[in-house]
Amino acid sequence: MATKEEIKEILNLALPAVGEMLLYMVVWVIDTMMVGQFGGKDSVSAVGLASEIIYTFSNIFIAMGVSIGVTSYVARSIGAKDFKSAKEYASHGIFLGIIVATSISIFLFIFAENLLKIAGAYGNVLILGKIFIKISSIGILFSMVMNVLNAILRAQGNTKTPMIAASIVIFINIVLDWILIFGRFGLPALGAKGSAIATMTAQIIGFIFIILYYKRYMVLSLKFNVLFKVNKQKIIEILKLSFPASLQEAAFDISRLVSIFMIMHLGTVAFAANQITTTIESISFMPGWGFAIAATTMAGQMVGAKNYDSAKRYTRISALFAVGIMSTMSILFLTIPHLFIRAFINDSEVIAEGILCLMVASIEQPFMAIGMVYGGGLKGSGNTKTPFIISTISSWCIRLPLMYIVIYILKLGVVAVWFVTAIQWSFEGITMYIYFRKEINKLKKRKEINGI
Repeated sequence: MATKEEIKEILNLALPAVGEMLLYMVVWVIDTMMVGQFGGKDSVSAVGLASEIIYTFSNIFIAMGVSIGVTSYVARSIGAKDFKSAKEYASHGIFLGIIVATSISIFLFIFAENLLKIAGAYGNVLILGKIFIKISSIGILFSMVMNVLNAILRAQGNTKTPMIAASIVIFINIVLDWILIFGRFGLPALGAKGSAIATMTAQIIGFIFIILYYKRYMVLSLKFNVLFKVNKQKIIEILKLSFPASLQEAAFDISRLVSIFMIMHLGTVAFAANQITTTIESISFMPGWGFAIAATTMAGQMVGAKNYDSAKRYTRISALFAVGIMSTMSILFLTIPHLFIRAFINDSEVIAEGILCLMVASIEQPFMAIGMVYGGGLKGSGNTKTPFIISTISSWCIRLPLMYIVIYILKLGVVAVWFVTAIQWSFEGITMYIYFRKEINKLKKRKEINGI
């Protein structure tokens, strides 16, 4: 039975994380809305496809890679009261983050056009998407390093500062979007290009804020000159956790990109409807990610302290909140889908298709919440291999084969694609739950056998 103190602790961690995630999704939503109102289907498709490519790389290698490894090790070190190790893992995580982020940024800038062509972009979508990626590749460098810095803060239980940083980024982004996309105050209307410039500027300012916070409050007594004192063993340990976590995200994101390429085959209307539905659904699963962060942090700290029952309880509390919030979104998707879709675009064909997609998306919300939170709990406990295996099976053995059948053999529309994702998330949610419980029970039994 969860205590009031445990519930309060989870909410103190999760709510700022949820707020942070929602803020980032708000700016993505508003970006899509403004670009859609300015340039229609081509602009929505260009910015949507370019953003998918950029954030796929960022998520695979940083947000769900290096950051997960750093969070797990720092949280477990803090749980074990080993603050020296926490500092060492943090500094090595930042070092890795800078190296990886710089490499990704350069790669995106150089191969922007090639990536879009592989995705099936052509004509105006290709031209606009290329401009968007090249400009955004600069901002994403700062955003990825900031993500690692935020992961260290979350591992200590500080989710409020990343939320404040997100607030700053979002405020600047939205204001600059309005000015640059539509050409206010005598400036030329830049459309998709203006959206990219606004995002880049906001990300750089957010990064500066986090750096100043680290210097002002001496987080874990870190001094940035320690980044050059590299301990090979620490790097290897972080990579051992980060690599499976990266592969898990890669399994999911690359399969999602392949899915998007398949959906491009259905035409611009289907792609625009899918992109808008994905954007709306992203708002609903942000609470799931927020509570997953809380589960990762608390499971990590409790496993570090060898308090396995508490690790299980904290994760269960996180899951209950996530399921409750995301199930509420399911009801809204079923009852008022037209209000969501019409906020993005005026095209009647896209609206009709998008409404049906969003209604189907309501099925997967509670399963998605369970999968996210219990997957986060597994990673916090130091097991990143199992989530990778589960995600690989759900993405490559369930999602893609079924999607191929739906699109190319049965020749059904984009609405059927969303039934496929509902099946995928149902499998993933149930399986993550089962294997989290197995992992905690295994650790608990090991403690009993070893007597420690």
